[in-house]
Amino acid sequence: MTLKSATEKLVRVGIVGISGYSGYTALKILLKHPHVRVTYVSANNTQGPVGDIWPRLKGETDLTCTKFDPKTAADLCDVIFLAVPHTVSMDITPQLLKAGKQVIDFSGDYRLSSPEEFKKWYGAGHKDTANLGKAVYGLPEILREKIKKAALVSNPGCYPTAAILALAPMTMTKGEEVGAIIIDAKSGVSGAGKKVSAGFIYCEVNENFKAYKVMNHQHTPEINQYLSRVSDRKISVTFVPHLLPVNHGILETIYVTLNRKSSEEKIQALYQRFYKTEPFVRVLGPGQQPELKNVVGTNYCDIGLALSDDGKLLVITSAIDNLYKGAAGQAVQNMNIMCGINEQIGLI
Repeated sequence: MTLKSATEKLVRVGIVGISGYSGYTALKILLKHPHVRVTYVSANNTQGPVGDIWPRLKGETDLTCTKFDPKTAADLCDVIFLAVPHTVSMDITPQLLKAGKQVIDFSGDYRLSSPEEFKKWYGAGHKDTANLGKAVYGLPEILREKIKKAALVSNPGCYPTAAILALAPMTMTKGEEVGAIIIDAKSGVSGAGKKVSAGFIYCEVNENFKAYKVMNHQHTPEINQYLSRVSDRKISVTFVPHLLPVNHGILETIYVTLNRKSSEEKIQALYQRFYKTEPFVRVLGPGQQPELKNVVGTNYCDIGLALSDDGKLLVITSAIDNLYKGAAGQAVQNMNIMCGINEQIGLI
C-alpha cells in the first residue's frame, strides 16, 4: 500500500517472532510510530499478553501474542515483519505474498540470490526459489528506489549493513583504486539472538573477547554479493567477526589497500558527498572515530576515516546498533519507504 499523505490512513502492521530481541525492538519502535497501528503479534513458542512477555511494555499495549496463523495475519495486517530464525521465513512468505501483503524479512532466507549459495551457508535447501529473485535488499541508502516498489524486502544482516555502508562510496565510485579489503568486526551479544547456548551465557561472555566463525560466517557472501552488485565489479572481502561483552552495538574496522595513492581530504570529501542527503549516515570529521555509545538505541550509522602516511591504506570505521540499523530500525525505515511515509518518522 502507499499513503497519499502521512495522515490519510494508519498502516496496519504485524510482527511474527515477537519474543526475540529484534521482534521486541520493532514493536517498541512501532508502538510510538504516529502512522502505524500494530494489529497482530505472534510467536510459536511464546504466547500471552505482550506486557507479560516484555514487562517493559506493560501498560503501553493490550496486544496478545498468539501462535502464528497466516490467515489471521493476512486479515489483520497490511505489512508484516518476519523476525524469525533463518529457514523459517521461506515457509511463511509465499502465503503472505499470495494474500497481497508486503513482507519485510529479518532473516537470511532471501538475502542470497543463489539457492546453492543459500544451502552452502545456511545448511538447508531453499523452499521458495520463486520469490528468491523477487526480494529487494533493504539497504535504503543504496537501493531506495527499488524498495519503494517492493512487495518483499530482505532486511540486511547487521554486519553487512555496517560493512556495505562503510565501503560503498569507495567501491561504487573508485572501484578501480580498491585492492584487498579486510573487515575486522565486533558485535554485542544480542546479535546472536535469544537462543540459549553455552557460548553466550554471562560467565562465558563477561570480561571476555573472542573471534568466531573465522572465514566461515554466513554474512561473508552477503557482503560480497551486494558490494559486487552495486559496484558493478567482483568484490571479495576477508571478514572476521568477534563477540564483544556488551548487549548492543557493532563496530567494524575495515582495512582497504589502495592501488593508487590518495589523500585524506579527497576521501573525506567523497564520503561527505556520497551521504550528504542520507538522514541516518553520519560521516565524522577528520580525526574523529565512531563509538558504540553514540549509536546504541538509534538508527544511525557513524563512519570514520583515516589514511596511512603513504596514502595507500585506508582505514574505515563503522558503528551501528545491531538491533536498530542492523535489524528492526532499518526494517521500520524500509516500511516507511514502502508505504510512502517520510523514512525518518518513528526513528528520530
